[in-house]
Amino acid sequence: MANAVPRSFLQVAAKEEAVAPPVRAVQIEGLVILKIIKHCKEFSPALVTGQLLGLDVGSVLEVTNCFPFPVREEDEELEAEGANYQLEMMRCLREVNVDNNTVGWYQSTLFGSFQTVELIETFMNYQENIKRCVCIVYDPSRSDQGVLALKALKLSDSFMELYKSNNFTGEKLREKNLSWVDIFEEIPIKVSNSALISAFMTELEPDTPVTQCDYERLQLSTNPYLERNLEFLIECMDDLSMEQQKFQFYYRNLSRQQAQQQAWLQKRRAENMSRKAAGEEPLPEEDPSNPVFKPIPEPSRLDSFLITNQIANYCNQINGVAGQSFSRLYLMKALHEN
Repeated sequence: MANAVPRSFLQVAAKEEAVAPPVRAVQIEGLVILKIIKHCKEFSPALVTGQLLGLDVGSVLEVTNCFPFPVREEDEELEAEGANYQLEMMRCLREVNVDNNTVGWYQSTLFGSFQTVELIETFMNYQENIKRCVCIVYDPSRSDQGVLALKALKLSDSFMELYKSNNFTGEKLREKNLSWVDIFEEIPIKVSNSALISAFMTELEPDTPVTQCDYERLQLSTNPYLERNLEFLIECMDDLSMEQQKFQFYYRNLSRQQAQQQAWLQKRRAENMSRKAAGEEPLPEEDPSNPVFKPIPEPSRLDSFLITNQIANYCNQINGVAGQSFSRLYLMKALHEN
């Protein structure tokens, strides 16, 4: 009976771990957000990354600290140095009693161009050791328009399962009921500050309700931002057209192969009829060694899904900025009339 209690306890613990609730929100300390913004803006327009540290509590992922990765070029020796740098930083944080549990990473982006294969591969590498992790994406160019462009992303479970099998054919996607909008999941972000910091910020607030940030939101110069978004949108449309040409070429080859197969089968059946008339054994109607029956691999639809997702992101950004610009123009028109 003495061994029964620990065994049942382990079973319950394993069961609770297996049915862990999904991440519903990401709670970030205000200081962490400021450190992310400072790091991304200092190196803009270059893209930077960093590590997120915190705690995994139920359905909430708490981000309590972060540190930047050194900017380096693609080199095996430098990559090894970068890994050692991360381990050394986490060891130093542990020595000063700071949360050093990795919960994901953050990265900057330019005009929302973050939906790439590299981001998916990074997610899969993290998933090998950390089952519940997020990526915080910050866009300095979008934030200059008066909006805090901060997103918390994760890969959907259905997409990760399909990515591990590396089978992005049309039949498999229809079977999983997976579309281009099901690749990434955006998780709500909650900003958390201690009571002392909140009280201090209240003391710092000026008496006047209008601040310089409020005036900056009335700037009418949105042309550069719209132009760059349109340029990226045109590039994505060209990439999507190239992906469609790949599928057209595949379907042409498939139709040609099917026609060759039908011609070969008709020829073989006619030959078998003559062999039967001569009292000989008929030949098999399928010949795997024949190049005509070799299956043509279907192109992966992952790139087209990512490009379509990116196009939707650019369109949403253009609509948002255009809507704000119209509101500002009408506001300025009313002020001039008065």
